[in-house]
Amino acid sequence: MQAACVSNLCVCICVSVLLRSVLSQLQRETDTYTECTDGYHWDPQTDHCRDINECETIPDACKGEMKCFNHYGGYLCLPRSASVIAASESPIAPTVPFNPCPVGYESHGDSCVDVDECVRHEHDCQPSQECINTLGSFTCQCPRGYRKVGTECIDIDECRYRYCQHRCVNVPGSFSCQCEPGFQLAGNNRSCIDVNECEMGAPCSQRCYNTYGTFLCRCDQGYELGQDGFTCNDIDECSFSSYLCQFQCVNEPGKFSCVCPEGYQLQGTRTCQDINECETGEHQCTDTQTCVNIHGRYQCVDNDRCQDPYVQVSDNRCVCPIIKPVCRDLPFSVVHRYMSITSERTVPSDVFQIQATSVSVGAYNTFRIRSGDDNGDFYIRQINNLSAMLVLARSVSGPREYTLDLEMVSINPLLNYQGSHQSSSVLRLSIYVGQHAF
Repeated sequence: MQAACVSNLCVCICVSVLLRSVLSQLQRETDTYTECTDGYHWDPQTDHCRDINECETIPDACKGEMKCFNHYGGYLCLPRSASVIAASESPIAPTVPFNPCPVGYESHGDSCVDVDECVRHEHDCQPSQECINTLGSFTCQCPRGYRKVGTECIDIDECRYRYCQHRCVNVPGSFSCQCEPGFQLAGNNRSCIDVNECEMGAPCSQRCYNTYGTFLCRCDQGYELGQDGFTCNDIDECSFSSYLCQFQCVNEPGKFSCVCPEGYQLQGTRTCQDINECETGEHQCTDTQTCVNIHGRYQCVDNDRCQDPYVQVSDNRCVCPIIKPVCRDLPFSVVHRYMSITSERTVPSDVFQIQATSVSVGAYNTFRIRSGDDNGDFYIRQINNLSAMLVLARSVSGPREYTLDLEMVSINPLLNYQGSHQSSSVLRLSIYVGQHAF
């Protein structure tokens, strides 16, 4: 029997060894045998079956950290730290020459010289380990990032020592540092520094502000930040209130503007002011006409508006001569006046004050609307004997035109001994109601 003992594993493997008589397979007198059992091959030079060294003929016979050991008829895969000690078949004297030097040295003349086990491959270091020769022996050194535990090399978990500022990723034999979003590795590959996303093309549509580890998007005035946090959407200020502009609000990118209707101009940024075309000359009235400015437009009226039997005595005054019989039942004078009011005016509202220009001693004056107010939109409020106020009774909308004859009736009992003397005069007031409330 041949015994093989594996050190450090306390395992004893007994390997059966064929007897030398079997290994030498005898020849018969009349026949020649050239076939051998598994693990042997025929040697024609010696006419014997010889053991096959599978450790040399089979590539990578043992995987990983295992070491191949050949034996008769087969091979063993054992840890590299194991060794096989073959027992002597018989008490034969050792053939190894006597070495007077200590273990790890060999004799050279009269001196003992260190044996480099690493060069001679007389070491049990694992393939991942580096053999380092020492005086009289050798050591097995693990690669960087590993530590030796017994005969094995174990990976060092560098992440336990907090080498990285943010995140540490352990890999076999080493480690790597990673940073949180918004940071990047510094030159030492361990610290994390802030990334200025605003300089690296942050997706902000308008303004970008870098912060520690991230960034913020902000919008210009008149815009609001969308739900994605990047896009700036225009604010429709006109939808917030109907009082931003006096007439009409027009939304524009990032702002709004107010516009006025035809015949008006913008005063400031929000209110509308009527354009007096009569003053600016932007009218088409002839020389025989008078330009009357009204809200949002103008009106051309004839200079001579007197109708028979009236005759014109001034630009806006007509009289009916008393020598004409028909004038006895008509107002003595008609004075033309023009005015403009806005639509939807609050009521009651004072519109026009009537004032007597000449008064006879002892006369009593009364005021009334002679004609033109068929719907009762106005009424007269007499203030005193000399004046009265035309009042708008109901809210009206334009464009619309009224022509009211406001009559002042004078009664003077002193001028007629047989009875009261009555005379009247008319103020013909043309009222133009504008289209808008301004």
